[in-house]
Amino acid sequence: MEFGQTAAQRDRCRTIRDAGEYDWQRLGELGVLGAAIPVEHGGRGLGALDTALVFEAAGYGCHDTGLIFAAGAHLFAVALPIAAFGSESQKKKLPGLCDGTLIGANAMTEPDAGSDIGALKTTAVRNGDDDGYVLNGMKSFVSNGPIADVYVTYAVTDPTAGHLGTTGFVVDAGTPGLVRGEPFGKLGMNGCAAGTVEFRDCAVPEDAVLGNGSLVFQHGMLWERACLFAIYLGVQDRLIERCIRHVKQRKQFGRRLSDFQSVSNRVVDMRLRLESARLLLYKACWAIDQDDLAVLPAALSKLAVSQAAVQTALDAVELFGGRGYQTGEGIEEHLRDAVGGLIFSGTSDIQRQLAALELGL
Repeated sequence: MEFGQTAAQRDRCRTIRDAGEYDWQRLGELGVLGAAIPVEHGGRGLGALDTALVFEAAGYGCHDTGLIFAAGAHLFAVALPIAAFGSESQKKKLPGLCDGTLIGANAMTEPDAGSDIGALKTTAVRNGDDDGYVLNGMKSFVSNGPIADVYVTYAVTDPTAGHLGTTGFVVDAGTPGLVRGEPFGKLGMNGCAAGTVEFRDCAVPEDAVLGNGSLVFQHGMLWERACLFAIYLGVQDRLIERCIRHVKQRKQFGRRLSDFQSVSNRVVDMRLRLESARLLLYKACWAIDQDDLAVLPAALSKLAVSQAAVQTALDAVELFGGRGYQTGEGIEEHLRDAVGGLIFSGTSDIQRQLAALELGL
């Protein structure tokens, strides 16, 4: 197994890490927004592992973790499903999604249906006047929802078929009946606007159909659980470097903090969690690239990375003491941003359930 990076991979990651200023258009220019999209549709045509390296580099370089998370939601839950399942007319949106002209949002979660996609209440019924559908229902926690141009959403088309009776749709902002709410206030990830999206007798044409909802959603979610969480690898790398600088400079009782074994051991444990999680994530991405069974490694990597991010942020707060607890220092922000990783893309308990099923339990 090869653990080193190629010259092309190193150069690509270095360019992203050292970009300096980041905004949505800049992420498009850097190739982050379209990393996994085929070149013929405006993307970079990267596989899962290379895409993860891109997001790891962005997580390290950009201090606005919410912005990079918004880019991940845009790519893995909107652009990638359109590239994999979309019609030719739907794929015409991909160049704009890749270069940042368009912003994508995934409207799946509902007030009473998060991980249980079989409990969706949003419906899509045939329009009696033509060959399209009429959508009705409320979506919640839609990342990029308040500002998106394109929505991938899911609705029940066959109530008798459970989660197999859902259909994915591509809906443009401005479609009559699509009503988006104001951004939520959140604990962290403030660089990613999230809110409600409601469909009120929202008529869409037949060409809005993306495909079987379960297949479309699981495809994007597999990539998201693996590649998107590479953001937290880059964030932890940056945070650990800052902690090392701090404990080598800060003195108490006439000694550097790093001279205290309890402190140095804590930093080593932070690094151990990061490297262990990184190996799991890279393995999950490798499995996707090999068309191998990736559900188990993706669940394990998502679980490991998200938990490591929270614990490492807690450790950083303690190492910085009062400064770590203060806003403005940029330490407590890491903790607030990390907590969401335990919830989105399937909670930690859902990842354990997926792993247990894959193990035959």
